Amino acid sequence: MRITDGEEHWYLLNREGENSESVYLAPTSNCAPQLQFHSIRISGKIQDIYKRLGYDSFMDETRQIRPVLLWTMSIGAGVSVANLYYIQPLLAIIAGSFHISTSASGSLATVTQAGYAIGMLLLVPLGDVLEKRKFILIMLALVGGSLVAMSAAQGLRTLMAASLLVGVTTVTPQLIVPFAAHLAPPDQRGRVVATVMSGLFAGILLARTFSGLVASRFGWRMVYLLAAMLTVGLMVAFRILLPRSEPQQRALNYGELLRSLIALVQEEPMLRSSAFFGAMGFGAFSGFWTVLPFRLAEPPYRFGPGAVGLFALLGVSGIIVAPLAGRLADRGRSRLTIGCGLAAILAAYAVMAFTSAHVAILMAGLILLDLGTTATHISNQARVYSVRPEARNRMTTVYMFGYFCGGAAGSLVAIQGWTRGGWPGLCLAAGSFAIAGLTAYAFTHD
Repeated sequence: MRITDGEEHWYLLNREGENSESVYLAPTSNCAPQLQFHSIRISGKIQDIYKRLGYDSFMDETRQIRPVLLWTMSIGAGVSVANLYYIQPLLAIIAGSFHISTSASGSLATVTQAGYAIGMLLLVPLGDVLEKRKFILIMLALVGGSLVAMSAAQGLRTLMAASLLVGVTTVTPQLIVPFAAHLAPPDQRGRVVATVMSGLFAGILLARTFSGLVASRFGWRMVYLLAAMLTVGLMVAFRILLPRSEPQQRALNYGELLRSLIALVQEEPMLRSSAFFGAMGFGAFSGFWTVLPFRLAEPPYRFGPGAVGLFALLGVSGIIVAPLAGRLADRGRSRLTIGCGLAAILAAYAVMAFTSAHVAILMAGLILLDLGTTATHISNQARVYSVRPEARNRMTTVYMFGYFCGGAAGSLVAIQGWTRGGWPGLCLAAGSFAIAGLTAYAFTHD
């Protein structure tokens, strides 16, 4: 079968020596460079499903990713990333359940994010040298087991270990995003990444709401049992709908793969600056959400986890701004958007620093915080994916490792600021991350 778009041709070919039901999608030599060596194998049964849906390839005639595939990746990113954020509305209720201090309970969020940073560093680079769909399915199976362990934890140490495992194994979102960027034509990459990131941010948003509401009715353990079930469902959907994608470059051994991360940091100034901007923005964001459940449990609010989860719905502002940030990135304005995003984060803490006794002020600050964090993150990722296409998973590793190290540091610093200085202490501690980001922004020009 031949799919034509102007002078670019795609052929659906039976590979010599393969069963006639096994097909490969391969471009002719005059196709776009970023798709030059990409091949996809679709098993006979899955091919039949694609044909019934009217899809003979992952791209349509205008060389855009098919909507069913793009939205599957977007939803999958949201469902998988949610595992990292279920814990945040539960911190106060877990502290009561295990009879532990606020500081000990708050450290669970730090451990989860630290685990994610470890997974980013040690696992995500493998996406450049392994077949992507199989690797994603393996990681989903591992995180499903970690979620079950989390729900069954009977002591603080076991809970900490399970939290760490959940963080380490929840790397699927950072395999999906560069996969989508790889499939997208260059002039649409910002919008494609923004679409997938919209799903990811929806997952972050709804994770807190889902977690808070389920915990208030059925207890916090049920949150993680249901999350494990959702993970199994996601595995089935990905097995059916995700295309098979082989690596674009020669296989590196694991040591070479990790050493190449250092080379990328040394050679790509844009990667270094984006990683720092992202770390500072997410540090400020994570600090707020680590402390918020404790503040809302106090007078005058006395809210439970369900109400804390509903607060997360204000984060819809981040989902709305994501497509706009993607379009600006496609127009070469990603750096400007990063600066505006960091300024919005600082403005959020400036608004909230005066008082936390009025819910309207908290809501306004949260909206600004979500807008700034989303705009900064989308624009940083668009910059990172614009270079070194053969190393996108490793570029993602460096960026997201810095990002979640910033998040872990933000949680740690914020809980200390809250413990020692109350709400003003939180705003000063978390707001300092935005100040550091803006200072670096002023002195870099990549």
